[in-house]
Amino acid sequence: MSSKKSDRRRFLKASTALAAGALGAKSGLAAEAANEPKAGPRNYANLGERSRFVTTARKDDYLNRLYPSKKVTPLQDLMGIITPAPLHFVANHSVPPDIDPREYRLLIHGMVDRPMTFTLDDLQRMPSDSRIYFVECNGNGAPGKHGMSTARPEKTPSENVQDIHGRTSCSEWTGVPLSVVLNEVGVQKGASWIVSEGYDSQKYSHSLPLSKAMDDVLLAYGQNGEPVRPEQGYPVRLLAPGFQGPESVKWLRQIKVVDEPYVTREEISMHSYLSPNLQGKARWFHFEMPPKSVILRPAMGQQLPGKGYYEITGLAWSGGGAIRRVEISVDGGRSWKDAKLQEPVLRFAHTRFRFNWTWNGEETVILSRCTDERGTVQPALAEFSKRLGAPKDFWRTSSVFHFNAIQPWKIERDGKVSDAMEL
Repeated sequence: MSSKKSDRRRFLKASTALAAGALGAKSGLAAEAANEPKAGPRNYANLGERSRFVTTARKDDYLNRLYPSKKVTPLQDLMGIITPAPLHFVANHSVPPDIDPREYRLLIHGMVDRPMTFTLDDLQRMPSDSRIYFVECNGNGAPGKHGMSTARPEKTPSENVQDIHGRTSCSEWTGVPLSVVLNEVGVQKGASWIVSEGYDSQKYSHSLPLSKAMDDVLLAYGQNGEPVRPEQGYPVRLLAPGFQGPESVKWLRQIKVVDEPYVTREEISMHSYLSPNLQGKARWFHFEMPPKSVILRPAMGQQLPGKGYYEITGLAWSGGGAIRRVEISVDGGRSWKDAKLQEPVLRFAHTRFRFNWTWNGEETVILSRCTDERGTVQPALAEFSKRLGAPKDFWRTSSVFHFNAIQPWKIERDGKVSDAMEL
């Protein structure tokens, strides 16, 4: 009996202690409640808005004074691999046309059995697909953006990774495979190219091999779950995965099937280039984007608060297919270790990589290099220059498309991160 009373006393004592603790916790929570944020708006807009504390935005490209319709993506602020449509880079050569979707028409003609005109409704009734693809301007990351070139004196200095590498974005594109439409009209024997033209005021046009058109090209009318935005080609654009951005004609007006490439104005004046190894000749129809990677954090324009643990993260992509490997060096390229590739790892899409790193507070240079499914490795600047036959001082006065040299970032003892590309 005494044992039962003793157990009961211990139980009551423990219960009293728990109650007192609960009261203390409650009073503590009440005190914390006084510091809780105020309630936000109760009425939600029909089009969702982001928090007023989020300021991530595109910015003017350094060529903005020449071409006011150019914006670059804030890669350093993005998460994962998808670029939100409002942050997708813009590199238009004219003002987007205002096209009523009810009046939209796409003409397919040339070397075909049945020339046809398609409405937007026609295209949206056809078999469709959604695919995650990157788009990259062929001048992305060019030497002149590293602040060392005198070739473009009108440019403003680069401030961060966005200024140098922000002409690439990655979205989920929805549309009709171009092969479906070409099979509908019947491509004639002997045809080997298509020429696409836009509805913009300058009738922007580009040539594309028929083999690519029949492979994986999309007539895209959707981007990230919504209609393609006007600056990205509304209502329909071409999307040629892995190829340089200029091939993905926006505001698509017509596609002509032909037996040879048309040397269009843009292909002559804007998208051909010279290099020392061409001996005075110009390179045309250089489509596929090479493997490229860039560390986004830590990166130029950022400040490390002090030594200790940091996650090195960035993006890699290639017009040659999927990324198979990304390596990181934290000692200026003397040694390399594999980074982790975050799933999904897709062909012709940005791939997110991550690497654990503890900074000792000393000055160093960090770099990344990638390898694609073909085994093609992103080159160092010296190797890239050697391939082109470019002398050491070539990049101070010249530039080139498809520049994919390894990007080094210098971290100083005070934590400041800057561009270490020695051009």
